[in-house]
Amino acid sequence: MSRRCELTGKKANNAFAVSHSHRRTKRLQQANLQSKRVWWEGGNRWVKLKLSTKAIKTLQINGLEAMAKEAGINLNHY
Repeated sequence: MSRRCELTGKKANNAFAVSHSHRRTKRLQQANLQSKRVWWEGGNRWVKLKLSTKAIKTLQINGLEAMAKEAGINLNHY
């Protein structure tokens, strides 16, 4: 399973770790992913998704069905 938000598609970002002497070494900035159970009204059941914290906040505003439709996800498979 990849480290990617299932609704927004957020993933790791390539960056540099910069030391005090300004040496730069490559590192990854991982997305803040949380495994979350979300109530799906349409299916009348819980759905377990791996979401970024930004997606969890947006989910409370837009709703699960709208975000899943925008992402092209079929919630019956989760």
